[in-house]
Amino acid sequence: MAAEIHVPELGESVADATVGRWLKQEGEAVKSGEPLVELETDKINFEVEAEQDGVLQSISKGEGETVNVGETIGTIGEGEAGDGAAPAEEEQEEQEEQPQAEQPEPEAEDTGEETSNGHREVEDGAGRASPSVRRLAQEYDVDLAEVSGSGSGGRITRDDVERLIREQSRPAAPETTEEPERDGKGEAQPAASEDGRAGLEERVRVSRRRQTIAQRLVESQQTAAMLTTFNEVDMSAVMELRRRRKESFQERTGARLGFMSFFTKATIGALKAFPKVNAELQDSELVLKKYYDIGVAVSTDEGLVVPVIRNADHMNFAQIEQGIADLATKARDGKLTLEDLRGGTFTITNGGIFGSLVSTPILTMPQVAILGMHKIEDRPVVVDGEVVVRPMMYLALSYDHRVIDGAEAVSFLVRIKELVEDPESLLLEG
Repeated sequence: MAAEIHVPELGESVADATVGRWLKQEGEAVKSGEPLVELETDKINFEVEAEQDGVLQSISKGEGETVNVGETIGTIGEGEAGDGAAPAEEEQEEQEEQPQAEQPEPEAEDTGEETSNGHREVEDGAGRASPSVRRLAQEYDVDLAEVSGSGSGGRITRDDVERLIREQSRPAAPETTEEPERDGKGEAQPAASEDGRAGLEERVRVSRRRQTIAQRLVESQQTAAMLTTFNEVDMSAVMELRRRRKESFQERTGARLGFMSFFTKATIGALKAFPKVNAELQDSELVLKKYYDIGVAVSTDEGLVVPVIRNADHMNFAQIEQGIADLATKARDGKLTLEDLRGGTFTITNGGIFGSLVSTPILTMPQVAILGMHKIEDRPVVVDGEVVVRPMMYLALSYDHRVIDGAEAVSFLVRIKELVEDPESLLLEG
């Protein structure tokens, strides 16, 4: 008996998802607990696993389609891979379409004409494709008779149809009556396309997360009165402290002493001094938050995500460093949960790890400010009337001018600069 594959609960306030990619094809054997399909939500991707051993009988929702919680997206039946058995859903459709198929047909004279519905089904390829593959072919106006099936028994798979779609979408070389160009030996050379770019384009589906990131960045710019102020910080003291302490710190705590813990501590000290920067605008009210959940931007193959370090003001340096490292690993392995991404009162992003010298970060709504760190670079600066070379970093604070005045934003950034340049003071502020 076939078992339906359902969309599981996706998390609080998440009602639908997009089918990212099927990890198994129709007709393939599956084992209980084995991933079948990857679903994409606005925040995370996750895999739906098989609940029993068997064969993936049918796929009713293809890649790119939107699905709701509890919706059936496929079925698993009994049997072995490649046994040639048609899925239950497909058998029913084919029986309806070919009522005479199971009765022997008289041989027809070789007139070159079609003799029955059954023969037409075989010739046009419909009888060799599942319902979901037929829908895809119909959507892109693909003639299944032109598709070579690579599946068991010549069955047409989704990959077969998509391959033909890609081939048909390539621009054809323009017809010409001109004599073909010839090389020095008089041999004809292949004709070039009009612009020389035939076959050099590839269409890639934009992931659900990438679409959501794009939408929210545009909303942020359209909603907030966003402005960015800059400053620079001398990293000499922090770098010297790390040089002296990082080995003993790692031996004692197991965590690597990086720069993020210093900036997280400095940010919390500045947020306490300027509480409106740790706020949220809700209609005509400003919600001042007296807890400090710091979002840390992490780059992944699917795009930027911002997992949250909760109650960071109660953490020491080792706990902050380990927390950030754990979240970054989960993000890159695709293991973040919705809880890891929920909320956040202020965000820190470090473009310096990619070599960025200066940038203007965009707000993570509904937060009202975001701190951008950048590349540390030796630069000449004046100290006590003398020009010296120091490791300097540009800092950027983007903020919502509806909530934060320019003077307050500048003062906030100056406070971070003061705390980082005097790292011992972080013990008092933290």
